[in-house]
Amino acid sequence: MKYVMALDQGTTSCRCILYDHQGEQISVAQKEFTQIYPQTGWVEHNAREIWETQMMVCRLALANINAKAEDIDSIGITNQRETTIVWDKKTGIPVYNAIVWQCRRTAGFCDQLKAEGLTDIYRHKTGLLIDPYFSGTKLRWILENVEGAREKAEDGQLLFGTIETWLIWNLTGGRVHVTDYSNASRTMMFNIRNLCWDEEILKRLNIPGKMLPEVKPSSCLYGVTDSRLFDGEIRICGAAGDQQAALFGQTCFSEGEAKNTFGTGGFVLVNTGNRIIESENGLLSTIAWGLNGKVCYALEGSVFVSGAVIQWLRDELGIISEASETENLARQVDDTAGAYVVPAFTGLGAPYWDPYARGVIVGLTRGVNKKHIARAALESMAYQTYDLLKAISDELGRPLAALKVDGGAAENDFLLEFQSDILQQKVVRPSCIETTSIGAAYLAGLATGYWTSENDVKENWQIDRVFEPSMKSEEAQKLIIKWHDAVRRSFNWAK
Repeated sequence: MKYVMALDQGTTSCRCILYDHQGEQISVAQKEFTQIYPQTGWVEHNAREIWETQMMVCRLALANINAKAEDIDSIGITNQRETTIVWDKKTGIPVYNAIVWQCRRTAGFCDQLKAEGLTDIYRHKTGLLIDPYFSGTKLRWILENVEGAREKAEDGQLLFGTIETWLIWNLTGGRVHVTDYSNASRTMMFNIRNLCWDEEILKRLNIPGKMLPEVKPSSCLYGVTDSRLFDGEIRICGAAGDQQAALFGQTCFSEGEAKNTFGTGGFVLVNTGNRIIESENGLLSTIAWGLNGKVCYALEGSVFVSGAVIQWLRDELGIISEASETENLARQVDDTAGAYVVPAFTGLGAPYWDPYARGVIVGLTRGVNKKHIARAALESMAYQTYDLLKAISDELGRPLAALKVDGGAAENDFLLEFQSDILQQKVVRPSCIETTSIGAAYLAGLATGYWTSENDVKENWQIDRVFEPSMKSEEAQKLIIKWHDAVRRSFNWAK
């Protein structure tokens, strides 16, 4: 029996999962890594620590079942998107910490680009709004602010990559500098219509094209691992940004199918097939994946802080010691006692796109306690998903029939019950909520023939539970109105 190895490099941890042909997890290893906050609104990671942590969990996952390189069919990689790394081509040493997708340091420069009237041009070419969220302005910041970086970049000594590029480069011993369509489409430098790096945008951002990786389909042979890493070579055959990988792992292969991932952030994606939909509601057009010689597009709504609000309860407030405690706390009270948490810690994503928003708690009274706050934090995740789905429904001209959910917080029954109530529609949880990693595994295994077709993959997808609304529509609308009132109070705080 051979397995497919999925490398799931997330915002807070690295994981490695070995999957068999039925999509069952055979071995899992996970380890968190350091979060770095140099200034208010800045978020960084140590790229070397990410590489070392990822290798550690890979070796542990293999050791758990005494597997060796010859037992692995292929490797698929999925990753936190937009996070930006620049490193020396010869030494492999990053010139600066990885600037994380959540980081807002380039908000001022993004304002300049908007003032130049470039919003519509960038949206048409890249499918994205001009925002610090994306890689392009982060890369420019490194070149402008790290001593000697621009000169080295112009001289061809530096390489740029998002996380999967960095991992593949290291896995192959520095032989392969590549990205896939889905990750390239999140950089704000890639033309999703022409499928190439956009020269006009690169010129405005003052980024040397020689730094950028080759762009390939999400399911193909990128290279093989350095034989010294696992005592043998393993093919690297799949790569996709975490949200696109989750869409694939949820088997949303048909136009109109959608999923929401409750991860560090919250992300709703709907498959739009071969159509690029230019949103009028703050949504993003993005490439879902490249497969079998075709590119599939998606419409996306992005929330910057979803599950991260639970980490905040744990790490900063000390209300809980484990994320699972939130469900018990939330069920001990009938409501939030009028309190709302708006977790705009690093600004607001879709549909608001306010990089200057900051988190607020409103509606506090003397009677509000940690149970109410825990419940309000969970509810904030559902409200933000509602905002995304409302924008998507308005864009498509019809509501979605049901919502598939995944991510770590999808284990929380209270959250999904409340989500169904607020949406007034079914919420479907699959048996495997690790759809991000299994999506990467599927993309790799389809390239090698481990799985023969998308239908072969679909047979593995099973429903765990369907949540249906129990709240009256009128009550849900009242709660949503108050939520929107709370959101407005977070606007523009940091400007």
